[in-house]
Amino acid sequence: MGRAGTGTGVAAVAVAVAGPLLLLLLARPPAAAGDSRKSDIRLVSEQFSQSPQKLSFYSWYGSARLFHFRVPPDTVLLRWLLQVSQGGGPTCANVETTVYFRYGAPPVINPLGTSFAANTSVQPSFLIKMLQSNSSINVSHPAPGDWFVAAHLPPSSQKIEMKGFIPTCAYIFQPDMLVVRVVEVSILEPDIPFPQTLLTHPSYLKVFVPEYTQELRLELQGCASNGSLGCPVRLTVGSATLPSHFQKVLTCTGPVQTCLLLLPSPPWDRWLQVTAKSLAGPHVLVAFSIVAALTACRPWIVSFQHLLQSSPNQSCNTSTHLLSPSPGYQDLSRGSTVGGSPFCLRNYQVMREDMDVMSVHFRPLDRVSVLVQSDMPSVMRLNLNTGMDSGGSLTISLWANKSVISNNTLVLACVNAASPFLSFNASLNCTTAFFQGYPLSLNTLSRKANLVIPYPETDNWYLSLQLACPQSPEECEKTSVLVETTLSLVPCLNDCGPYGQCLLLRRHGYLYAGCSCKAGWRGWSCTDNSTAQTVAQQRVATLLLTLSNLMFLAPITLSVYRCLLVEASVYAYTMFFSTFYHACDQPGEAVLCILNYDTLQYCDFLGSGVSIWVTILCMARLKAALKYVLLLLGTLVFAMSLQLDRRGAWNMMGPCLFAFVIMVTMWVYRCGHRRHCYPTSWQRWVFYLLPGICMAAVAIAIYTSLMTNDNYYYTHSIWHMLLAGSTAFLLPPRDKHAEPWACSQKLTCHYQICKNHREELYTVT
Repeated sequence: MGRAGTGTGVAAVAVAVAGPLLLLLLARPPAAAGDSRKSDIRLVSEQFSQSPQKLSFYSWYGSARLFHFRVPPDTVLLRWLLQVSQGGGPTCANVETTVYFRYGAPPVINPLGTSFAANTSVQPSFLIKMLQSNSSINVSHPAPGDWFVAAHLPPSSQKIEMKGFIPTCAYIFQPDMLVVRVVEVSILEPDIPFPQTLLTHPSYLKVFVPEYTQELRLELQGCASNGSLGCPVRLTVGSATLPSHFQKVLTCTGPVQTCLLLLPSPPWDRWLQVTAKSLAGPHVLVAFSIVAALTACRPWIVSFQHLLQSSPNQSCNTSTHLLSPSPGYQDLSRGSTVGGSPFCLRNYQVMREDMDVMSVHFRPLDRVSVLVQSDMPSVMRLNLNTGMDSGGSLTISLWANKSVISNNTLVLACVNAASPFLSFNASLNCTTAFFQGYPLSLNTLSRKANLVIPYPETDNWYLSLQLACPQSPEECEKTSVLVETTLSLVPCLNDCGPYGQCLLLRRHGYLYAGCSCKAGWRGWSCTDNSTAQTVAQQRVATLLLTLSNLMFLAPITLSVYRCLLVEASVYAYTMFFSTFYHACDQPGEAVLCILNYDTLQYCDFLGSGVSIWVTILCMARLKAALKYVLLLLGTLVFAMSLQLDRRGAWNMMGPCLFAFVIMVTMWVYRCGHRRHCYPTSWQRWVFYLLPGICMAAVAIAIYTSLMTNDNYYYTHSIWHMLLAGSTAFLLPPRDKHAEPWACSQKLTCHYQICKNHREELYTVT
């Protein structure tokens, strides 16, 4: 069974196991409530699917697999069909899969239980945990627009495994979206009663809420059931969103004929779904009229003078049709009216300046500060509805000068999506009709306020500010405060800090950002230091991984001593690039990169593989021509295989096993040809070969099965030392007739006395 967990608003969501008849049931629209014999002809069903993705064990946000869907308008039922298929053989066990759902933006998840950065506001994500292969989720009256699904396996074990060395299990996840939408929707016109009759099927309506609507009033009038008084009607207003939703449900069951629902600050500039359903039971006729009344909010739009002088790369989200000669700061008198109707908000035009991918700056036009007074809120609109802004983080910073805030003065602020919060005098919870906002405040003790919203929903966002004096309201009438704002959308907060890397992730055409942390730092923005390494630990780790490569000086010296110059060159190459690769690979402050990181990594992997290759071929004691041909061919094969897959285990083990077969073949041939064990000396076996083989076996065991992210610095340093030590033990001895350092002596330049044995003459050369 799937287990469901959520923060708020679970009433509209049901979790069920998908049976074999699920697709057949979804092929036709479901029957309306109260009538199971025939379907509602106004409903049609559609199905959407995306290509499956292979799931990963969770370590950071990039481990989760993201799916992006778009729900069409007028949808009354949304069903997610979730399928997890398993591959890799019968040895693979069932693994719990966690699936998240969110409307408007990718879900903000925290499977590791890490802490977020200061001033970060995060809503709990709606999720289910799947242990079986199929599950389904139903959402009634979903909001139209972008919906996101993210899935991952349990947190990773931190063990470093070689690719292809151990059989891996593949878990493939695919969500399908099936929707049922209405093709005939009645439109409510403001202040015009719309008669309705309910019998078996619900009634689907919608009303358009224009911009600057202060309140929406829905009223049921003249309600009667089979000629008797009473109004057994349930009215559902709004759409469901995840992780939370604020659908309004009005149940009219009393004897009164009038039923009323007030919605303050409804979502602006969009259609609002309204569903009326009879509660009187089957075959009972319910008649009523529904009236939608809109209360307009007259904005005081602060004029600007430099819109025409804006740079070409700046776009302004203004409503130019509402612009009229408007006053500046000095003309904003309190209680101003136009035509006898008072203003309800002071609207500051905001310029959107696109800097880069998911990098946007917002600033008020023609000024830096925003005037905040107590008579009406000052509102700024942030345009985040391009469809490509929900993958970053919205940062809001407010600052007021200490000299302009008195002891009894508060600057209250709310950040909301879809519509601004306007009722500061009545409440301070920042709740609009369908959205719970984010509150901020400034006072004499705290003159700065910051807010970070990761992955903001695709919508117009509003910042509302108003002055309040709880102890002496009359003092606010004479006070004005200038508040400086810093509003921006960034891919990652503070670019993930010094111990993280901000990476752009892509799912088809959708881009979103995530932080990949290092040096033990964790969290959404790499700010959780509960497992972080200290600077001293980072330096010790760097010294271990770099200085351990000095063990290669032993095989280099022995190779030169025994006149194995090619082998000595390979070992020197490996020591050099392994040292500087690990100096560049370190997180935090102890980092030194002499070349591009990818180049250093490639050279390190190439040197390690070729070092093993030349050592085994050297032990085979081949003829010089054949030996050097195999050395060159093996190096080329290593270069090709590492370019194909740098992390593949068999790309390195394959050529090494081939060299090992050549060595064993040559040793067996010599044993048969000489009729004596090869190598012939027992001292060679006891003091050189057996220690070298043991060190190599321990090194391979550590490299393949013991390394984790936590002990990497120590185990990999031991791997360096064991690899270099085993190479020194396994190198074959020099020829009996060769002098020590013979190769270095041949490089000197001086006169030598050479003897011609045939003519027994001495010449000076």
